[in-house]
Amino acid sequence: MSSDIDHSTENVLAGWRAGKSGERSDPAAEDVESRTDEPTSVHDEAEEDEEHEQGVWGTAVAQTEVRDEPEVAEEPEPEEAEPAEPEAEEAEPAEPEPGESEVPEPEFPDTGSSEAIAVELSHEHAAGDLDIPDGYAVLEGDADGSRRAVGVVVARFNGGVTSRLLKCALDELDTAGVRREAITVMVVPGAFELPLAATALAKTRRFACIVALGCVIRGDTPHFDYVAGESASGLQLAALETGVPVSFGVLTLDRIEQADARVEKGAEAVRTALEMADVFAHLRAAASR
Repeated sequence: MSSDIDHSTENVLAGWRAGKSGERSDPAAEDVESRTDEPTSVHDEAEEDEEHEQGVWGTAVAQTEVRDEPEVAEEPEPEEAEPAEPEAEEAEPAEPEPGESEVPEPEFPDTGSSEAIAVELSHEHAAGDLDIPDGYAVLEGDADGSRRAVGVVVARFNGGVTSRLLKCALDELDTAGVRREAITVMVVPGAFELPLAATALAKTRRFACIVALGCVIRGDTPHFDYVAGESASGLQLAALETGVPVSFGVLTLDRIEQADARVEKGAEAVRTALEMADVFAHLRAAASR
């Protein structure tokens, strides 16, 4: 009977090993195992269960320990990455000491003087008189206002500048000998209306010349270009259509501050108009001979 027990125990172990390795056991052993399924005694059944549990659970525990070993080794890794935060603080630039500037000041060449550099303004006119060779018949007029009537057209827009232009013009007319009774001042809304008013005055044939005064200041829109351009071309067209001299006394400024140096344009426009009226008188006299 002891031999049968030993054989059954070996067959059980052989079957467990074959099941674990995935191989089929010997058919002869399976027949013996089928005949000895029931243990011969309670003592033998306890021994088989004990051996079977030790083999199965012993192997499972061993495998669990082997699987857990890499996880235990990987746990300290996240803890080692934590000390990276203090290193970033060390990389921050140190605060500047008192008296030092955070942004470096630009370096400029030393000119040897602490005064501001003066920029010379461009000249609008070339100095010098017109030189005409001898031997030619010359027609030239003078700014003579005696015995002449003058029409003055002035824009109300930008009145702070046009008022000063008008004053300069009237003072120059008085200097030229034009009587107040011979001067007519026509006021229009703006520089754009100057050509129409000048044309209307010239067509009356009561005035020897017309003086147009106005001011246009450049802004953020193209309005300046349209008004200044149309005013200039319109005044010249008025002179061409009527044959009456029309002088251009309109200031075209980029900034209001430029008006102070140019208010004398009113007096210049008067001299231009009177000179053209005088030369036209000489022309008519020369043509009648």
